[in-house]
Amino acid sequence: MMDLLGAGSVSEIFEQHARERGHQPAVTIVGDPTDPASAQTLTFAQLDQAARVFARQLRHVCPPGSRVLLLQPTSAEFVASVLGCLYAGLVAVPSSMPGRYKQDQRRVLGIAHDAGIASVLTAADEREGVLGWAEQQGINVPVLSPRIDLTVRADDFRVHDADHETTAVLQYTSGSTNDPKGSVVTHGNLLANAATTAATFPLAEGAKFGGWLPNYHDMGLMGLILSPLLAGYGTVLMSPAAFLRRPRTWLQLIDHFDVAVSAAPNFAYELCVARVSDDDVRDLDLSRWKYAVSGSEPVKASVLDDFAARFAATGFEPENFAPCFGMAEATLLVSSSPRRRPVVLECDPEALEQGRVAPTSAGGTGRTLVSCGEPRDMDARIVDPRTLRELPPGRVGEIWLRGRSVVRGYWRNEEATDATFGRRLGDEGGFLRTGDLGVLVDDELYVTGRIKEMMIIRGRNIYPHDVEHELRLHHEPLRDTVGSVVSVPTEDGEDGHLVVIHEVRRRSPEPELAELAAQMRKTISREFGLRAHSVLIMRRGGVRRTTSGKVQRSAMRSLYTRGELEPLWADGYRPRTGQAGQAWSKTGEAS
Repeated sequence: MMDLLGAGSVSEIFEQHARERGHQPAVTIVGDPTDPASAQTLTFAQLDQAARVFARQLRHVCPPGSRVLLLQPTSAEFVASVLGCLYAGLVAVPSSMPGRYKQDQRRVLGIAHDAGIASVLTAADEREGVLGWAEQQGINVPVLSPRIDLTVRADDFRVHDADHETTAVLQYTSGSTNDPKGSVVTHGNLLANAATTAATFPLAEGAKFGGWLPNYHDMGLMGLILSPLLAGYGTVLMSPAAFLRRPRTWLQLIDHFDVAVSAAPNFAYELCVARVSDDDVRDLDLSRWKYAVSGSEPVKASVLDDFAARFAATGFEPENFAPCFGMAEATLLVSSSPRRRPVVLECDPEALEQGRVAPTSAGGTGRTLVSCGEPRDMDARIVDPRTLRELPPGRVGEIWLRGRSVVRGYWRNEEATDATFGRRLGDEGGFLRTGDLGVLVDDELYVTGRIKEMMIIRGRNIYPHDVEHELRLHHEPLRDTVGSVVSVPTEDGEDGHLVVIHEVRRRSPEPELAELAAQMRKTISREFGLRAHSVLIMRRGGVRRTTSGKVQRSAMRSLYTRGELEPLWADGYRPRTGQAGQAWSKTGEAS
């Protein structure tokens, strides 16, 4: 593998790829994973050529340093657009489409205003909708719809000079706990993260990455597109919508296109277990899937076990799993230790609530933590978020990071940058406060949750994703759906009430929903020793998620306290007077 850290810029690497491996496949876009004829492939030379053409078009409308909003689906044009921005000396700002939901529209509008965009790139068939959105929101910038035409060349185009400190991408955070912020990712950050990724997941020449993750999410953009391409590997991409409609298509992509590295959040593996039929399992060969990366949300041991058992007949082995930890503020990859069975700690729940890792007592029920592996090219510390003092191994605290992949801050947000980056720990400086809670045991990183999402119930520290997972594990109607467990203030403002908001697979008669809610309460009492103040059962889509699939617990808490949720069934909850939807009594009957 070439010396990525010795390169001057990302552009330099891609130009070198075009010269030295130009005939090799770089990007393959797959419309239907069951049909190889639906695939469109660009070699490294063709990608370089398309990027130069796009860069020349952009140079006509944007001066160097401008930000370009990319509202494009998973496509060869998207990859060429990112590279075209870098070739032209512009900053790529990938985003989801505005869509038809107000929360999505607000997010994209916020990104456009925060970045101060000078242009928008979108697909030809999305152009009219994007133009209408831009006009409605008062965004008066050129909207381009570049299309790849390999008969058009721009060999004389001079790539903009860049170095390790040049801003390449604004990677906006998912906004799972608050408003999204733009991480300033430099050429140096991208090169460092690509070098770490290649070293962590070593592959033979010609091997491929691939998957369905959104191209505007850090795990998709960095993990499946930029890092593998920089390391000289090809990538095979399909749309997120295709996976969500039929989860088996992800596995078919891996099988039919010989994908060696593919990544997804925990929920995707859970979805495959629930919705891939026995017939589809028999037709799959996953023996060439070397690294099944799981990250972006807490990794659950039971999901890994279920997936490995369900797909053992396909040649998939537990050693293929690679749990990891990553984040946009670190460009992406922070830790992983692949090619081994997942390492799981069985912890005493009471000790964990007190911020310690201790073995489960004999005959007791424990909480499992899955190791995200050893930090890679990263100095990781565990810090008490209140005292800002480093904690010893085995103690739970905030994860702090320092390394070449850590970005320099948030775009034009000095307050958030000062609070998050360049933090001091004793006599040492330059640390990133991640906002994630975790623990180091035997030099391995275990992530326990988000600081802002951890609930304090009757003096106990409770992680919402643990409760949500147990509910799905014990109640079939909740499988392959999402929930949001939150705490709300009591009347005296002290420790909160536990509120359960969960989607159900299908709408059922009211007596069945009432019985399901009663059983959910029993599960919470039995597994956690807690009382649910309120249980709300929602239709599919009723629990808000970010563009990358993370549950927006803060938003759900706000909707609950404002009385703006519309459950199929609920107890202990009443919408505010004048709100749309039915008012629900303590028994769950409409009033």
